[in-house]
Amino acid sequence: MALTKNERRLRIKNRIRKVVSGTEARPRLAVYRSNKEIYAQIVDDVTGNTISSASSRDKDISAAKATKTEVAKLVGKAIAEKAMKAGIETIAFDRGGYLYHGRVKSLAEGAREAGLKF
Repeated sequence: MALTKNERRLRIKNRIRKVVSGTEARPRLAVYRSNKEIYAQIVDDVTGNTISSASSRDKDISAAKATKTEVAKLVGKAIAEKAMKAGIETIAFDRGGYLYHGRVKSLAEGAREAGLKF
């Protein structure tokens, strides 16, 4: 029987997570994309703590009338600014099983523009 889209994505996500792991020196930037929103969080997998997070549901971002791709770029910039305040400059990017294309790529580019290195 064929896999559903979500089952396929979860298999890819697990394959990625075997390799990509966040440490205190280089935490992981995890991305979750729903049909309407996009979420990003910086995670230290050693301690299991979320250092910071941003999403398209934040008040300043949701107020912007823009396309979903443009909103994803704003989320990337917001998470990068929060990371810089927390003293994080380099991260490991976890695309969460999604293709590096469209909104996920836009979020990554926004984070890079704001100063994160990955």
